[in-house]
Amino acid sequence: MKKPIRSFIFTLCILSVNLAMADQRDPRLDELFQAMSQTDNARVSAEIEQQIWQIWLEHQDPEIEARLSQGMLAMDQNPARALNVFTALIEEQPEFAEAWNKRATLYYLLGDYSASADDIEQTLALEPRHFGALSGLGLVRLALNQYLEAQDAFEAVLEIQPSNRNAQQNLEMINRYLRRFTT
Repeated sequence: MKKPIRSFIFTLCILSVNLAMADQRDPRLDELFQAMSQTDNARVSAEIEQQIWQIWLEHQDPEIEARLSQGMLAMDQNPARALNVFTALIEEQPEFAEAWNKRATLYYLLGDYSASADDIEQTLALEPRHFGALSGLGLVRLALNQYLEAQDAFEAVLEIQPSNRNAQQNLEMINRYLRRFTT
């Protein structure tokens, strides 16, 4: 094989790998997480967060993306349909972290904290930097009165996103609560 043809084929392979890199495997995420961890500007952090969420919701298959969107829209009006959509996506695409995260969110909203925590663990196994899943884990632990575990989860969020105001407020609330019982 001639060198230019080999180079062209190599370039095509690289391009196809980059197209397949969506959701939590997307190479753009590393730079975004780096920038997020280094800013204390809430506006800048929110803009970066928006970009990260957009990437997490992407999938190389437009049908998968559309179904995820359908599930998200159904969460309020038709939770049973949303659950079916997310479960089917997970069965078809078990490496798609955002399908796990959305089902975890739905389980939390339905009050099934154990199932929510299980799906959060799957989300974090696929994307350990998933500040949304970590925040959800903190909320699950709060709902279960597991304050030390909730504290750990919100501290992990702040390691990734130092200007996350919700995590800061939840951590302040937990710390005030724990101080009442340790003094």
